[in-house]
Amino acid sequence: MNLLDKKVAILGGGSWATALAKIVQTNVGSINWYMRKQEQIDEFLRTGKNPEYLRSLAFDTSTIHFTTDINEVVGNSDVLILAIPSPFIKMHLKKLRRSIRRKIIISAIKGMVPDENMVVTDYLHIRYEVPNENLGMIAGPCHAEEVATERLSYLTIGCCNRENACAMAQLFEMPFVRTNTSDDVWGLEYSSVMKNIYAIASGICYGLKYGDNFQAVLTSNAIQEINRFANATNPLRRDIDSSAYLGDLLVTAYSQFSRNRQFGNMIGRGYSVRTAQLEMEMIAEGFYGTKCIHDFNERFHVDLPIVEAVYNILYNQASPMLEIKELTKKLK
Repeated sequence: MNLLDKKVAILGGGSWATALAKIVQTNVGSINWYMRKQEQIDEFLRTGKNPEYLRSLAFDTSTIHFTTDINEVVGNSDVLILAIPSPFIKMHLKKLRRSIRRKIIISAIKGMVPDENMVVTDYLHIRYEVPNENLGMIAGPCHAEEVATERLSYLTIGCCNRENACAMAQLFEMPFVRTNTSDDVWGLEYSSVMKNIYAIASGICYGLKYGDNFQAVLTSNAIQEINRFANATNPLRRDIDSSAYLGDLLVTAYSQFSRNRQFGNMIGRGYSVRTAQLEMEMIAEGFYGTKCIHDFNERFHVDLPIVEAVYNILYNQASPMLEIKELTKKLK
């Protein structure tokens, strides 16, 4: 399967969608691009840059077909790259009047479908009957800001069909982007969701003036939680220390670009959850992922003390200072 000859679409108008669009446009020539707001498209066409995200990236808009009609972009594309924030994915997909069963779909969404408590590939498979072998996802430490400035990055493409994973990976290979493949789709998706929760925890602790020593303990316990949860929900041999799991956790927990860490830092410094959300310019996926993982874990009862601490702070109005103090007694 050669996807470089196919019609490829980007769905989403944020920073990650913009970074991926630049890579894919370079590799395939022309792309279709679905955005929600016509005014964003109009300004993009006028300046050659996304007016809201990664404004330093310049595009040749003559090879981009923009649209606010999701049915148009689906009808005119063979490959769909989903980069819509997880809280809004259901809202956008509900507009579909065209079947996506025969499309190749790659999720760049590091979150779960709210209310359904399902990872994105599961939701597409069950709700829209997309075959698993046509579903892929992007994992690994890959902040959009660094991809946009062509700093060396590593992506892992997950798909249950290894041959298809390799074909999907070709869309993203660049001199500054190296790709790996994996068939651990569930493990990668859950890890991608959970690392955002731990980044919030890291930010809360930073805001509370906990130092680097404790941050190291927090992060080492976090990767153990991810491993326990992945093994309980999808027993499979996996290298939890690889970049797709541990690497993604580390960059999200520590990086200046991590919006989830910024969100947690604000809460640790005394902001209410609502105020922190209002002041954030972008979505902190971990806020929604925390509830999804908490609720989903009621079926499995995996020991996840960090997830539970963040859940109590975000959803039960627990004191960050007291909740983290209790958490320190449970970590090793």
